[in-house]
Amino acid sequence: MAEAILIPISFFLTLFAILYLYFSTRNKERLALIEKGVDANVFVKTKDSNDVATWKIFLINFAILLIGIGVAIFIGSILESTLGLDEDIAYPGTIFLMAGISLLVGFTMTKRLEK
Repeated sequence: MAEAILIPISFFLTLFAILYLYFSTRNKERLALIEKGVDANVFVKTKDSNDVATWKIFLINFAILLIGIGVAIFIGSILESTLGLDEDIAYPGTIFLMAGISLLVGFTMTKRLEK
Protein backbone atom coordinates (compact mmCIF):
# COMPACT_ATOMS: atom_id res chain seq x y z
CA MET A 1 0.00 0.00 0.00
CA ALA A 2 2.80 2.41 0.86
CA GLU A 3 4.49 1.83 -2.51
CA ALA A 4 1.36 2.96 -4.32
CA ILE A 5 1.62 6.31 -2.56
CA LEU A 6 5.40 6.71 -2.52
CA ILE A 7 5.97 6.24 -6.25
CA PRO A 8 3.74 9.11 -7.48
CA ILE A 9 4.95 11.38 -4.69
CA SER A 10 8.60 10.69 -5.51
CA PHE A 11 7.90 11.22 -9.22
CA PHE A 12 6.32 14.63 -8.66
CA LEU A 13 9.02 15.65 -6.16
CA THR A 14 11.70 14.76 -8.70
CA LEU A 15 9.90 16.67 -11.44
CA PHE A 16 9.51 19.69 -9.15
CA ALA A 17 13.20 19.57 -8.19
CA ILE A 18 14.33 19.45 -11.81
CA LEU A 19 12.09 22.34 -12.82
CA TYR A 20 13.10 24.38 -9.76
CA LEU A 21 16.79 23.90 -10.46
CA TYR A 22 16.33 24.77 -14.13
CA PHE A 23 14.44 28.00 -13.52
CA SER A 24 16.49 29.17 -10.52
CA THR A 25 19.77 28.55 -12.34
CA ARG A 26 18.49 30.34 -15.44
CA ASN A 27 17.41 33.29 -13.31
CA LYS A 28 20.77 33.51 -11.52
CA GLU A 29 22.62 33.28 -14.82
CA ARG A 30 20.56 36.08 -16.34
CA LEU A 31 21.01 38.29 -13.28
CA ALA A 32 24.78 37.78 -13.43
CA LEU A 33 24.83 38.74 -17.12
CA ILE A 34 22.75 41.84 -16.47
CA GLU A 35 25.07 42.88 -13.61
CA LYS A 36 28.04 42.65 -15.97
CA GLY A 37 26.29 44.95 -18.43
CA VAL A 38 25.52 42.47 -21.19
CA ASP A 39 22.83 43.56 -23.62
CA ALA A 40 19.35 42.17 -22.87
CA ASN A 41 18.97 41.00 -26.48
CA VAL A 42 20.95 37.89 -25.50
CA PHE A 43 17.77 36.46 -23.94
CA VAL A 44 15.57 36.99 -26.99
CA LYS A 45 15.70 34.34 -29.70
CA THR A 46 15.79 35.69 -33.22
CA LYS A 47 13.93 33.88 -35.96
CA ASP A 48 16.31 33.15 -38.83
CA SER A 49 15.08 31.80 -42.11
CA ASN A 50 17.56 28.91 -41.76
CA ASP A 51 16.49 28.11 -38.20
CA VAL A 52 14.70 24.76 -37.92
CA ALA A 53 12.07 24.38 -35.20
CA THR A 54 13.14 22.30 -32.23
CA TRP A 55 9.98 20.23 -32.29
CA LYS A 56 10.73 19.14 -35.87
CA ILE A 57 14.19 17.94 -34.89
CA PHE A 58 12.79 16.09 -31.87
CA LEU A 59 10.02 14.54 -33.95
CA ILE A 60 12.42 13.32 -36.64
CA ASN A 61 14.79 11.78 -34.10
CA PHE A 62 11.96 10.19 -32.12
CA ALA A 63 10.34 8.75 -35.25
CA ILE A 64 13.61 7.26 -36.47
CA LEU A 65 14.28 5.83 -33.01
CA LEU A 66 10.87 4.14 -32.92
CA ILE A 67 11.37 2.78 -36.44
CA GLY A 68 14.74 1.40 -35.39
CA ILE A 69 13.27 -0.29 -32.32
CA GLY A 70 10.47 -1.81 -34.42
CA VAL A 71 12.97 -3.15 -36.94
CA ALA A 72 15.08 -4.49 -34.06
CA ILE A 73 12.16 -6.46 -32.63
CA PHE A 74 11.49 -7.89 -36.08
CA ILE A 75 15.17 -8.86 -36.55
CA GLY A 76 15.26 -10.29 -33.03
CA SER A 77 12.30 -12.54 -33.77
CA ILE A 78 13.97 -13.68 -37.00
CA LEU A 79 17.19 -14.44 -35.12
CA GLU A 80 15.26 -16.37 -32.50
CA SER A 81 13.21 -18.47 -34.91
CA THR A 82 15.76 -19.20 -37.64
CA LEU A 83 19.10 -19.31 -35.83
CA GLY A 84 17.71 -20.61 -32.56
CA LEU A 85 19.28 -17.78 -30.56
CA ASP A 86 18.13 -17.40 -26.98
CA GLU A 87 15.29 -14.91 -26.59
CA ASP A 88 17.12 -13.15 -23.75
CA ILE A 89 20.05 -12.40 -26.07
CA ALA A 90 18.37 -11.79 -29.42
CA TYR A 91 15.88 -9.09 -28.45
CA PRO A 92 17.92 -6.78 -26.18
CA GLY A 93 21.00 -7.05 -28.39
CA THR A 94 19.21 -6.09 -31.56
CA ILE A 95 17.13 -3.42 -29.84
CA PHE A 96 20.21 -1.65 -28.45
CA LEU A 97 22.11 -2.05 -31.73
CA MET A 98 19.30 -0.71 -33.90
CA ALA A 99 18.44 2.06 -31.43
CA GLY A 100 22.04 3.26 -31.57
CA ILE A 101 22.11 3.08 -35.35
CA SER A 102 18.80 4.92 -35.61
CA LEU A 103 20.01 7.68 -33.27
CA LEU A 104 23.11 8.06 -35.42
CA VAL A 105 20.97 8.25 -38.56
CA GLY A 106 18.69 10.81 -36.87
CA PHE A 107 21.73 12.88 -35.90
CA THR A 108 23.04 12.94 -39.46
CA MET A 109 19.59 13.80 -40.82
CA THR A 110 19.28 16.63 -38.30
CA LYS A 111 22.70 17.93 -39.28
CA ARG A 112 21.72 17.84 -42.93
CA LEU A 113 18.38 19.53 -42.17
CA GLU A 114 20.07 22.41 -40.34
CA LYS A 115 22.34 23.16 -43.32
